[in-house]
Amino acid sequence: MAEIARYGADTPLETIGNALEQHGAVIVEGLLDSSTLAELDRDIDPLISASNPAQAHLNEGVAAFFGKHVRHLTGLAGKSDVFAEKVMCHPVLLALCDRFLLPNCADYQLNLGHMMDRGPGANAQPMHRDEDVWIHFNRPRPVVQLATVVALVDFTRENGATLVVPGSHQWPRERQPEASEIAVAEMRAGSAVIYQGSTLHAGGANATSDQWRRGFHMSYTLGWLRTEENNVLAVPPARARRLSRRAQRLLGYGVHDAIRDNGGYLGMVEMRDPLDLLSEGQL
Repeated sequence: MAEIARYGADTPLETIGNALEQHGAVIVEGLLDSSTLAELDRDIDPLISASNPAQAHLNEGVAAFFGKHVRHLTGLAGKSDVFAEKVMCHPVLLALCDRFLLPNCADYQLNLGHMMDRGPGANAQPMHRDEDVWIHFNRPRPVVQLATVVALVDFTRENGATLVVPGSHQWPRERQPEASEIAVAEMRAGSAVIYQGSTLHAGGANATSDQWRRGFHMSYTLGWLRTEENNVLAVPPARARRLSRRAQRLLGYGVHDAIRDNGGYLGMVEMRDPLDLLSEGQL
């Protein structure tokens, strides 16, 4: 089987970025330290443990994609300040977003933060590219999304570790991977597999273990694209007001200001930047 390049969180960002550009995916080991994992667990465990795997989904296609053995918790930035400040704003992730997304936007934004607890009996997802949610954005197109799956427990082949196809971000759209081209992102809790939105991947099958494989998907996209998750509703002003300005911008509260690039601005309220209105208590 294929392998994913692995680096420690203290590896020079240029090295990680070069590998991500070449292979379409990397594993960063120890991205989150043990104290951050413990804080996340404190915030999130009661909520995800109460989630019903048989919950209603947007439509039948989405329900079939996730299956009936997965617990979900969405809008993570609105449910955990630790997620919003220490994970969503992680310097390694933002530095990679600077490299891959900033060439095509004035600023990038969170696309979604979605925890999935893949229980025993969960089937593998079909191979897919996350960027296909913007299917009407015709190709060729620039890098529009940077995504990560972060392990909150050890990811193993048996409990459904994420499947990734290194190099597939450069493939013709119709090409499907051979079994030998698929890598299994086995990694310790706190580690992350980071990949471009054009890289083929899938949640693995949790077919032979008795564990819940807990991790979350988080992705960023260009500041002028509509996001999968409506983050301003998922994190309403009363909650967003207590977050840092950087977190607020990532959640879509700020104006996408391309004036200096001879463009325009998107997302203003009363002819002003909503971030200022938020800090003044007017939102």
